[in-house]
Amino acid sequence: MTRIGIFGGTFNPIHLGHLIIAQKVLENLDLKRIIFVPCYIPAHKSKKKLVDAQDRFKMVSLAIEGNSRFKVSSWEIKQKATSYTIDTLKHFKNKLGKNALLFFIIGSDSLKELMKWKDVKGILKLVRLVVVNRPGYNFRKLPRGFIKVSIPGIDISSSLIRKRLSQSKSVDYFLSDKVSEYIKKKRLYV
Repeated sequence: MTRIGIFGGTFNPIHLGHLIIAQKVLENLDLKRIIFVPCYIPAHKSKKKLVDAQDRFKMVSLAIEGNSRFKVSSWEIKQKATSYTIDTLKHFKNKLGKNALLFFIIGSDSLKELMKWKDVKGILKLVRLVVVNRPGYNFRKLPRGFIKVSIPGIDISSSLIRKRLSQSKSVDYFLSDKVSEYIKKKRLYV
């Protein structure tokens, strides 16, 4: 079985915390690769301050350059619709075949919303759910079968980065240099 991680999200913008999560999950679960899947329109997050999907895809591409075990998929963006995890996971299960064992990565902050997701039972049949800790969210008691991966306490969030950028504050050490340069060049989040 080929062990593959799927890491979906708005990535608005992708930051070093996302990359640390992906690397730690890759190593802890001995995955062959992790596929980042930026959404087109998030189903459970505010669309306010959401930059264009193509810009978010480009930022993910820049952020993962140089790591041969990180890939990015434009599948959700090409759908040009609200992104639902179940649809994405069905796509990857079909594309990667029966020999792929999929691990879907979420933050512990997403657990409180999980039961509101479209076809949660279907999701749990397709993948092993990997939960990583997020500051301020319970991580002790997970449902049976969920995989817990502890990440060093890094309190970086896309919303904090957007806020700092809108206030013309530095985001050095929050983003990869290439992503930071892209944001400045395209004047995103100002």
